[in-house]
Amino acid sequence: MEITLKLPRWNIEEVCGYKPLTTFWDDFSIADNFGIDAVCDTYNRAFQDWKTDYKYLTELIMVLNHKIWQHYEHNEPLARLYNTLWERAAQYAQENLKGDELTYYFVTTD
Repeated sequence: MEITLKLPRWNIEEVCGYKPLTTFWDDFSIADNFGIDAVCDTYNRAFQDWKTDYKYLTELIMVLNHKIWQHYEHNEPLARLYNTLWERAAQYAQENLKGDELTYYFVTTD
């Protein structure tokens, strides 16, 4: 059985000039199709694997934020989950990034 998923495009580069470094947007867009548990699993793997890479962590936080906006009108439970994950990751970044890494985070997410 072949499964075909239509993934939304993340137009972040057109909107603000940021060129994505990761596949996080697609990873979460795939997970969206399989529900809350899949989103949680995707987040846990991405966060554990990339929380020490400040650029990837920054992009993860950006994707989570954009996913809140993608879902808030049509899927409130998923939007709430993304909001919780975004808050958790953003708090981690603000508490653990230092110096130039923290500056990169704030400038990129502004």
